[in-house]
Amino acid sequence: MSTLSGNWREAIDDVDAALIDGYQSGFPVEERPFRQLAADLGIDETDAVERVRALKEAGIVRRFGAVLNPPVIGSSTLAAVQAPEDRFDEVAATINDYRQVNHNYARDHEWNMWFVVTAGSQERRDEILAEIEAETGCEVLNLPMLTDYYIDLEFPVVNSDRFARESLEDRTDSSATRISESATGDLSALEADLLLEIQDGFPLSATPYQDISENIGYPIEDVLEAVSRLLANGCIKRIGCIINHVVTGFDANCMVVWDVPADRLDEWGERAGGLPYVTLCYHRPRRPEQEWSYNLFTMIHGRDPEAVDEKIDELAADYLPVNHERLYSTETLKQTGARYEDLVGN
Repeated sequence: MSTLSGNWREAIDDVDAALIDGYQSGFPVEERPFRQLAADLGIDETDAVERVRALKEAGIVRRFGAVLNPPVIGSSTLAAVQAPEDRFDEVAATINDYRQVNHNYARDHEWNMWFVVTAGSQERRDEILAEIEAETGCEVLNLPMLTDYYIDLEFPVVNSDRFARESLEDRTDSSATRISESATGDLSALEADLLLEIQDGFPLSATPYQDISENIGYPIEDVLEAVSRLLANGCIKRIGCIINHVVTGFDANCMVVWDVPADRLDEWGERAGGLPYVTLCYHRPRRPEQEWSYNLFTMIHGRDPEAVDEKIDELAADYLPVNHERLYSTETLKQTGARYEDLVGN
């Protein structure tokens, strides 16, 4: 199963399906983690490792390992520019050339290019934005996250759901978590070395943590303790399969921006973030001087644009009865994991 042909689901069996949907998080933090995974799936340890490897080679699993949390470790922001149509590719190339830019999407809006910048400090982050503005001649809209209500791209994909979590009925846990623009992870040397080692994924072997410990020169016991500690403090969000949602058909994603009264922001943000079909929900600042009046952002991922629009209609009618705009992504211009060399102070 080195490449996908036809329907991606035809390339996997029931065990692969259980692995994909069951291990997007919760990968054990122990010396032989695949033993537990194999026992859960009713296969042997070697087969478990090889199945993950095959799913990664097929492109269904984009990466296997830890999902790190840039706003906790460094300073991150969402930014946008209004790139002229005749210079769109040129502007995208300039922005994408920065290694601190890890995501960049074209969206159907006058602010038509949206990218994420993650740097080791707020000062460096803002320097990069100023450089992009100077190099492209495009004004930058800087929208750092101020409050996280719900952020999680973990949802089942081996199904016929039209939008994320359609087959799930339960509300998700959501609560207002403030984000500091000047955050730093305050990492130990071991933790810094560990994050750099795992930023591109875990080694695919029966003993990934042992491999990591040998690569960075710390005892396995210390590495396991550090991973558990980073999970507990939020530097690591989850460990498991990072799914390629585009390959699995969830390519109709829409960012919806809302003009929520300040005195209702937490109440309505938590309410919207708790809905099972909302994959991201967070507060970012208004920029009235740039004619940007929106302060709440939600994302809905789906396979069917009409179903996604129906859910946005439901959001607007029942949960967020305020002015909003729908910014569908039209092209992925860059998508990588955040680079942590600058963030951890090495």
